Amino acid sequence: MDIRFYNTLTNSVEAFEPIESDCVRMYSCGPTVYDFAHIGNFRSFLFADLIRRTLEFFGHEVHHVMNITDVGHMTDDAVADGAGEDKMAAAAKRVKEDKKSGKVPEGAVENPDDPFQIAQYYTDAFLEDARQLGMKVAFEYEENILHATQNIDVMQEMIAQLIEKDHAYVGSDGVVYYSVESFSEYGKLSGNTLDQLQTGAGGRLSDSDQVNKRHPADFMLWKADSSHIMKWDSPWGTGYPGWHIECSCMARKRLARDVIDIHTGGEDLIFPHHECEIAQSRGATGADSFARFWMHARFLMVEGEKMSKSKGNFWTVRDVLEGRATGVEVHPAVLRLELLKSHYRSNMNFTRKGLQDSAGVVKRLQDLRTRLEAETLEPAEVDLTHPVLEAFGLAIADDLNVAGALGAILPWASGEHSNPAESLGVLNRINSVLAVAPLGEESEEDSAGEDDINELCAALDTARAAKDWGKADSVRDQIIAAGYDVKTTPEGTVAEKKLA
Repeated sequence: MDIRFYNTLTNSVEAFEPIESDCVRMYSCGPTVYDFAHIGNFRSFLFADLIRRTLEFFGHEVHHVMNITDVGHMTDDAVADGAGEDKMAAAAKRVKEDKKSGKVPEGAVENPDDPFQIAQYYTDAFLEDARQLGMKVAFEYEENILHATQNIDVMQEMIAQLIEKDHAYVGSDGVVYYSVESFSEYGKLSGNTLDQLQTGAGGRLSDSDQVNKRHPADFMLWKADSSHIMKWDSPWGTGYPGWHIECSCMARKRLARDVIDIHTGGEDLIFPHHECEIAQSRGATGADSFARFWMHARFLMVEGEKMSKSKGNFWTVRDVLEGRATGVEVHPAVLRLELLKSHYRSNMNFTRKGLQDSAGVVKRLQDLRTRLEAETLEPAEVDLTHPVLEAFGLAIADDLNVAGALGAILPWASGEHSNPAESLGVLNRINSVLAVAPLGEESEEDSAGEDDINELCAALDTARAAKDWGKADSVRDQIIAAGYDVKTTPEGTVAEKKLA
């Protein structure tokens, strides 16, 4: 079955084939860990998870890497260089106030002047949210989650390569800049031309850009600044890296290829971030591409309005799950489906009605699992020629048509199932993509009492402390299968009985 994805680089839907038959290499821009990630962020992250799961559904092995940005991402990131202050510096100020008010739990960030502690606090929060929402990358070993600050040496190596190849230079202000005029295809992804950028289109440019740079659109790779909240020694002075160089280096290092199959992110990253990534990566490697497919999720609105703190509709995942957003607690599977069911190339409108509809779909699939597991615990092996899986696969292979995929399976889910083992096998394969009907196994824990659940919570904490993620996932699934939601608190894991 052909898989077809929309490629932002070519503005067309194309048949997808991996560069190497044995593995798809995929990179996703992850969070900047200066705050809790909001539901718009997670729409983009879950979109990447859906791509991965779809490829695996069709038999591909996927090496998926997501980064963590913890330095160099400025508050005004619409400008290629970034403007304002480092988001980690902004976080330090906010966390100090939040500690005083009790919003940050006691002991969570001992020293708010230490940006590494702040980054770790929000990284842990992101990973917990991601695990609750079923993101596969979050269940893997820590080595597959990359912090920018762990890769400064690699960034400096690439910057040196770019200078050596005349793609970069030290400006009159001492900043190392990438020369956009040295890369003839700069602007191809976003549609910006150098003439447009010369006059300020596609990003605001200051008067100083005309003085310090060869071209106003040249962007920062390294800035010497000994006063910055995070800084490292370099051949160009003690300072910090630009935001864009981070992803170029981390993708190349972890995926071990100059050219990868897929790069994902939100549409706000097309320019300047992804445009700059392409220029840097290709300038350093000399390859004719960096990623063959560029895939982007569009924006999320809330009840028809742009999400913003001033409007009081700026919701984190925790706000939604814990009921602060809508007044009603929401199951993680419901939020996951709600963020996935609208096509990624359309703006999504997050609404209470949408959550209610998603809850109905999740309940239908989870009820089906309950019925089937009451009759059999051994799912049959079912291949993709099964009529239900074939219809589901045709939809999901068509540029991730989740609505079409749901339309193909929901009538089946509500019908009679004369062969429970076969139906359970079909459901498991569907759920390997959607991940909204937990793959619980019937066991003593399924009817466990409070003491048993508390023991499982303790076992989950022990497994996480030992970084035994496979064991942690298994224990977590047992708690969920017993009818509980799993939550992480400063005191450890707690289980709360799911709402009907």
